[in-house]
Amino acid sequence: MTERETEALEDRKPQSDEARSQFTQPTGVVTAPAPVDDESSTTSEFALPEGLNVQPSEAPDAEGSAFTPPRTYSSRQSPPAFTPAHGIPMVKLTKEAPWQDRMRTMLRMPVADRPAPEAVQKQDDTGPAVPRVLDLTLRIGELLLAGGEGAEDVEAAMFAVCRSYGLDRCEPTVTFTLLSITFQPSLVDDPVTASRTVRRRGTDYNRLAAVFRLVDDISDDEVDVTLEEAYRRLAEIRRNRHPYPGWALTGANGLLAGSASVLVGGDPLVFVAAAVGAMLGDRLAWLCAGRGFPEFYQFTVAAMPPAAIGLVLTLAHVDVKASAVITGGLFALLPGRALVAGVQDGLTGFYITAAARLLEVMYFFVGIVIGVLIMLYVGVQLHAELNPEAALHPVHRPYWQIAASMALSLAFAVLLQQERSTVLAVTLNGGVAWVVYGAMHDAGGISPVASTAAAAGLVGLFGQLFSRYRFASALPYVTAAIGPLLPGSATYFGLLAIAHNDVNHGIVSLSKAAALALAIAIGVNLGGEISRLFLRSPGAANRRAAKRTRGF
Repeated sequence: MTERETEALEDRKPQSDEARSQFTQPTGVVTAPAPVDDESSTTSEFALPEGLNVQPSEAPDAEGSAFTPPRTYSSRQSPPAFTPAHGIPMVKLTKEAPWQDRMRTMLRMPVADRPAPEAVQKQDDTGPAVPRVLDLTLRIGELLLAGGEGAEDVEAAMFAVCRSYGLDRCEPTVTFTLLSITFQPSLVDDPVTASRTVRRRGTDYNRLAAVFRLVDDISDDEVDVTLEEAYRRLAEIRRNRHPYPGWALTGANGLLAGSASVLVGGDPLVFVAAAVGAMLGDRLAWLCAGRGFPEFYQFTVAAMPPAAIGLVLTLAHVDVKASAVITGGLFALLPGRALVAGVQDGLTGFYITAAARLLEVMYFFVGIVIGVLIMLYVGVQLHAELNPEAALHPVHRPYWQIAASMALSLAFAVLLQQERSTVLAVTLNGGVAWVVYGAMHDAGGISPVASTAAAAGLVGLFGQLFSRYRFASALPYVTAAIGPLLPGSATYFGLLAIAHNDVNHGIVSLSKAAALALAIAIGVNLGGEISRLFLRSPGAANRRAAKRTRGF
């Protein structure tokens, strides 16, 4: 027997009892790992079970898990979502509709329900440059808001620019002096927010129309506007000069005041006196602006020369209607543009911006009141024969008044720095507004507030139709056309009654002026809403209303 066989036999021999133990593992049994000591180790009910693969699958069709980290959200590769029993309303954004309607429809939708952008402007392979897109959006919104555009249209323009450059998950916010926009790439990424303050405001509808054309080109799929091209065009818009020189603006101010004096019964001499007073007031206002005076004092100084000329003619016993001279000067100063924009912002749900605009209107109106009251008080002390009862004897000269209303709208369009191509349309619109007002109030005997609201509604309707035809803003077609409807006469006679210590009649007349002003603003907005009945608007058959109209 060999040595190896001998060792094998020795291993098979039974061992003694001393070598055995009841805790000894039998031969051939695999030892299990030692159990984890619960007291020394920390566990959690959220701990992942051993063996579970938590790495996200690269395949787009792979099923997810409750323990799988969320992937970056993409509107183009979104997984199929659960459809509720009542269904999801289909939204059709027709390309033929203006971008204002398309963007306004999407702004009223939740972010998750907005359709993905079909096409974006040219961009690099790395994606859109988010900071530059947001900066361009804020600069465009600043020009629109500073030009007097409504907050709703400013938001629509900002959203259109961001969406055209691929930033679909963005939320613009507009107030009276601050613009901000927030972009969140996905649900798991940090949002990016940028803001810009509007410090200077100016009336230049020519620049406003150029900005609208830029936004229209950016949002058009068939026009390729890169970021560099958009910045270049925006810089050109800022550098462009006003379409009318300073002497033309002063002459337009005189034409506006003279035409307004004819509307309230003035003759050629009254026309000249009102025009001279308005031009003097305009030059004084420019002088105060050059010295850095606030606009409140500019309006106060500009209201004095027409009232002073009316008082001089009265004291000189010239057979003229001095009230028409002073009223014509007031027409050139009443802030109709800011009033319409303020009421429109309030009706569309932008209450902070509306309150700020209306407060600005109140300050301007108080400045006008102070300037006129100072001159009227001087006239009363000099025993000028100013008759407050003259308001009860209106003069009806329909042909002259229609011509004067059109001239007033023409002058107002020049003061607003409108494009020359829009002046004719707005002049005709102003004439139509006065014809409707005269037919309802003078011929039909309807109250002046209702007549003014109806005429302003027609102005808003035609203005919206003109703007949709030209793919431009509605302000150039509306603001100048409401000039003949401004309550200059009611304002003057209210101030005159207060100067004669007849406060009750003065407050009644000023309340009538405020009612007429509100009728103008509400009528313009209502006319714009009525125009949607005649236009093809994007959206579902039952278009989702804004949150402000749902009752909560």
